[in-house]
Amino acid sequence: MSNATTTTERAPSVYVPSAEALATVLAPGARPPRPSALGASLTFGWRALLKIKHVPEQLFDVTAFPIIMVLMFTYLFGGALADSPRDYLQFFLPGIMVTSVVMITMYTGVGLNTDIEKGVFDRFRTLPVWRPAALVGMIFGDVLRYILAAVVILGVGLALGFRPDGGVAGVAAGIGLLVIFSFAFSWVWTFFGLILRSEKSVMGVSMMVLFPLTFLSNVFVEPSTMPGWLQAFVNVNPVSQLVASVRAVMSGSSDPSATMWLLAWSAGFVLVFGTLTMYKYNRR
Repeated sequence: MSNATTTTERAPSVYVPSAEALATVLAPGARPPRPSALGASLTFGWRALLKIKHVPEQLFDVTAFPIIMVLMFTYLFGGALADSPRDYLQFFLPGIMVTSVVMITMYTGVGLNTDIEKGVFDRFRTLPVWRPAALVGMIFGDVLRYILAAVVILGVGLALGFRPDGGVAGVAAGIGLLVIFSFAFSWVWTFFGLILRSEKSVMGVSMMVLFPLTFLSNVFVEPSTMPGWLQAFVNVNPVSQLVASVRAVMSGSSDPSATMWLLAWSAGFVLVFGTLTMYKYNRR
């Protein structure tokens, strides 16, 4: 009778690193604190600026486009609607500044939709930061685009003969009101950027909304020259309220009613579309 041979499995050895080995791979000192909501938002805002640095063609819509708008409409309508293009420019420039900046707010939604399609925001959601920071920071970065577009238009206007009676303070106040509204209005496009499937869809819907708001307003002519039914729409149009406010402060006066409605519209956009955007973003 042969002896049965038994085999035993050896348990694999477990390596336990020493404290010295761990110290070589771990960062020295205490764990860094969690970034604040503002700090995280500003970091994502800086990311938006770096995208412009690496793709400077993005500045075309805030430089060349406003210049074309100012030159085209000033010399196209100036002679017909006023005694001269220069006289028309005094009335027209604050309005075209508003139109140009409000129209480029749609690129907030377009850029967001592009990042989502590329999976960038899926990676952002895994970071240990305030969840809305990526969205808020993106809009913070776009604020610089709005200011740059306004400054470019103002520079062209000054070269053509625009002279704001409100001086530097009036111009700064006008740009400030424009930035407040544009920041709030950008939340409309972030919501569309989240719910629509492609950047072309975002741009198409944006144009359908923006063209009536900007052209059926007090940008080009006084509402008193329009039919009564059209005046009713123009007078409640948020873009008209913005134009009236900016036009007033740049001329050295004020329009309390238009400014109040402007701030109310801005708060409403943030409250409604900001809430919808956060709800949709957190459920993705």
